[in-house]
Amino acid sequence: MKALVLKEYNRLVLEDVPVPEIGPGDVLIQVRACGICGSDVHGMDGSTGRRKPPIIMGHEAAGVIARTGADAKGWKPGDRVTFDSNICCGECFFCSRGQINLCENLKVLGVSCDEYRQDGAFAEYVAVPQRALYRLPEGLSFERAALAEPVSIATHAVGRASPSSGDTAVVVGAGMVGLLVVQVLRAVGVSVIAVDVDKGRLDLAMRLGAVAGLDPSRCDVRKEVLKRTDGRGADISFEVVGIIPAVNTAVAVLRKGGALVLVGNLSPTVDLPLQAVVTREISIRGSYMSRGEYPAGLDAIARGAINVDAVISATAPLADGPGWFKRLYDREPGLLKVVLVP
Repeated sequence: MKALVLKEYNRLVLEDVPVPEIGPGDVLIQVRACGICGSDVHGMDGSTGRRKPPIIMGHEAAGVIARTGADAKGWKPGDRVTFDSNICCGECFFCSRGQINLCENLKVLGVSCDEYRQDGAFAEYVAVPQRALYRLPEGLSFERAALAEPVSIATHAVGRASPSSGDTAVVVGAGMVGLLVVQVLRAVGVSVIAVDVDKGRLDLAMRLGAVAGLDPSRCDVRKEVLKRTDGRGADISFEVVGIIPAVNTAVAVLRKGGALVLVGNLSPTVDLPLQAVVTREISIRGSYMSRGEYPAGLDAIARGAINVDAVISATAPLADGPGWFKRLYDREPGLLKVVLVP
């Protein structure tokens, strides 16, 4: 089969590789679409330590079952599916509590690190355990279904805050996941203010439902949020970048007793305005990947409640992958999600 292989850091090559073998509880999926995730782009140069060559990256995918293992009951060739890219063991303490994203033996498709190597979906075929599968709603395209993974991440992040209709939320970072968080919040009746330094992304956030888009390089974000919340501040904020200035902004815009959800983790450590958090009783919640939100996300995409077309910048053949990776790595203006089709 053809696969896009990270042969060495910053060098992707389309080449022939063996079709993956499957175990009794696995299925072999013919990949019809796979999105390029920011983690793949960042991992390509070795800076994350999570994409050690040689590795087939890619984990935001959808396709058709080509073959099933002997124990993969309830599935058959031809079924249209997507899958959770985070492969849990199903047996550890956290899995037994339903906290599958915190699995002690977690593996992620398309990742190669010190602990394991798991080839991903930038290929004609990929093997996944049957417990990771989700059926696609009738009529949902593979390209849209490939975004179920980032939609599930956004849905999980919003769930961590337990918002109520009528709340005000600030989303700091209007990148791919931030724009999806905006939409999930709007779908549950939350008024959303987006914050970013990119005017194009702020404009898109407002087209997707944000009531305002604030650029911290052009205004005092905290003052603007206070104006829009009767001087109290936002009920919830989401930090979807992972850098110190964004975290500080996400804390500053909150009302007393507000909640901060940390989603971005670009920097491994950040300084936290501790006094503001303590004296204003700010609740801080981390949000890591997703925890069974795929069905809700797929349904929202299929119904149009989440507009994924707005964040898909291009759909291209797998063979064109190296060029699109470079354009994303170079942070070409206007590029968000690129979906590759084997």
